Amino acid sequence: MATRCDLLVIFVLSLLVALTHSKTLKRDVKALNEIKASLGWRVVYSWVGDDPCGDGDLPPWSGVTCSTQGDYRVVTELEVYAVSIVGPFPIAVTNLLDLTRLDLHNNKLTGPIPPQIGRLRRLKVLNLRWNKLQDVIPPEIGELKRLTHLYLSFNSFKGEIPKELAALPELRYLYLQENRLIGRIPAELGTLQNLRHLDAGNNHLVGTIRELIRFDGSFPSLRNLYLNNNYLSGGIPAQLSNLTSLEIVYLSYNKFIGNIPFAIAHIPKLTFLYLDHNQFTGRIPDAFYKHPFLKEMYIEGNMFKQGVNPIGTHKVLEVSDADFAV
Repeated sequence: MATRCDLLVIFVLSLLVALTHSKTLKRDVKALNEIKASLGWRVVYSWVGDDPCGDGDLPPWSGVTCSTQGDYRVVTELEVYAVSIVGPFPIAVTNLLDLTRLDLHNNKLTGPIPPQIGRLRRLKVLNLRWNKLQDVIPPEIGELKRLTHLYLSFNSFKGEIPKELAALPELRYLYLQENRLIGRIPAELGTLQNLRHLDAGNNHLVGTIRELIRFDGSFPSLRNLYLNNNYLSGGIPAQLSNLTSLEIVYLSYNKFIGNIPFAIAHIPKLTFLYLDHNQFTGRIPDAFYKHPFLKEMYIEGNMFKQGVNPIGTHKVLEVSDADFAV
């Protein structure tokens, strides 16, 4: 008679056999083979066999991660980056309905993101930075309710930032810098309870900070606010101090005016404050120079009164790949 241990071993072996012989969902096989047909040789040469999840002695295709759901295997991650993919965004990707991570960064993708991107309802990470994508950011991205990381920086997107991005309740990191975006940053983004990092620098954005934070309780978790190199105007409102999680405030190269409010010095963890190359005037309150965490405050290129001094040594801010780790 088989013991309980024997039965457990039999069950585990049966499960392993089932996993080994699970078939990849035809939908995903078809989609990946369509993508394979549209990609350059750098990717194709490493995608051997007909089954992207592996078949027999053949391993899964490079950059493809699969998992078992019931009797089938499905593609859950697609990471094909820095391999010089040329051409339009592969629309077949939007048929991989179980994707949780899509990373096509640092390629040469062109044209728009198709509106069908909204079909990827399980997506958590969408990384398309460092491509040549164009047209508007599709509002359908707002349908990706599980999204936590959105990287669209270093492309050629135009038009306004879609307010539909405010419908992403789990969003933590939003990178939109180095595009051709215009208009105002939607104040609705301030309702995102989990947003930690907002970078909209190096665009053609207008408006004021007062408009951006006009809703009560705006940006409760925001740590890093990058608005540099735009056409933003007006003063810094004292209400910015209500964003008590702020650590980095980067406002360089805009058209801001007026005095720096005393209240900003009471943001408890403020570490880096970049005010340079605007039209600020007056004096900077002494409280900034006594702040326990403030390491750098850049002020050159303004109209402050004589005797106002910076904090720290001015150096170029560099963003490394480590800053994008998830």
